[in-house]
Amino acid sequence: MKKQLSWLLLLFIAVMTTQCKRNKSNTEIYSVAKAKKNVVFTPQSVLRYSKNLPPLVSSHRGGATKFFPENCLETFQNTLKHTFSLLEIDPHYTKDSVIVLMHDASLNRTTTGSGKVLEHTYKEITQYKLKDLEGNVTEFKVPKLADIINWAKGKTFLILDMKDVPTEQRVKEIQRNKGQSSTILMVYNYKDAKLCYDLDPTIMMEVFIPTLEKAKEFEKTGVPWKNVIAFITHQKPEDDSVINYLHTKDVLCIVGSSRTVDVQYTKDNDIDKLNQGYESILQTGADIIEANLGILAGKYMNQRNKKEYQEFINSLKNK
Repeated sequence: MKKQLSWLLLLFIAVMTTQCKRNKSNTEIYSVAKAKKNVVFTPQSVLRYSKNLPPLVSSHRGGATKFFPENCLETFQNTLKHTFSLLEIDPHYTKDSVIVLMHDASLNRTTTGSGKVLEHTYKEITQYKLKDLEGNVTEFKVPKLADIINWAKGKTFLILDMKDVPTEQRVKEIQRNKGQSSTILMVYNYKDAKLCYDLDPTIMMEVFIPTLEKAKEFEKTGVPWKNVIAFITHQKPEDDSVINYLHTKDVLCIVGSSRTVDVQYTKDNDIDKLNQGYESILQTGADIIEANLGILAGKYMNQRNKKEYQEFINSLKNK
């Protein structure tokens, strides 16, 4: 009887182990949160220019697609099932000063509610459901920024836009949630970049640096380059001088596709043309593409640099 029980116990453990492996392979396969216990990597340690670093994607508004709304936790999880991606997100204040994720100042387009975000309490907003890009109502709810900052730790990096939340308040929200390891602050001018650095020198920033002249101007702020990734343009760069210069400072450069090749794809649904568009962006020297179609952009770049990409994922697991 004891032998029979022992055999059944061993069989049960074997089955559960196999099932766990299957589950792991099907959920957030490009997240490295479970690679090690308490694994924490920082943007400063990962997002530095290197010839060995594969091109990466930043999913604009988190990588929204059919049935997965923008600025939504479940959408972020879906994106990370398909590709490692930075996640660009948008904050807005509620009536009772809770910071939630919402691109528009109004609830109308992306939720079942209506009116301005600022005119509703957080509790009221939680009663509404999010809608996808086609207007399909989902079961997903508007998330709090604090929850997303904590969720992202050890999984990816958030790029936090401004909307109606000023630099100082966004810094405080990152500090309140110990989110320096998961959150990059988007700043629109060099004064705000200096302010962020003075308030917390451990926070990395996305800074708009479209030309070589602007790069030289930014250097005068005294903010170290290790605190910066640079957004160059939504179009093709005028020349390669600014990207080449920033690479000498080990700064990664972002070029956006959301206003160009991604828009064209929504009209013609031509995947080959879309991939050619991504390739043309990478040929400018861009290190990161900010894409509306984050999953598709990520898949193209993962296959383009398959060996380097796998080495990159493994390096995150070992940090």
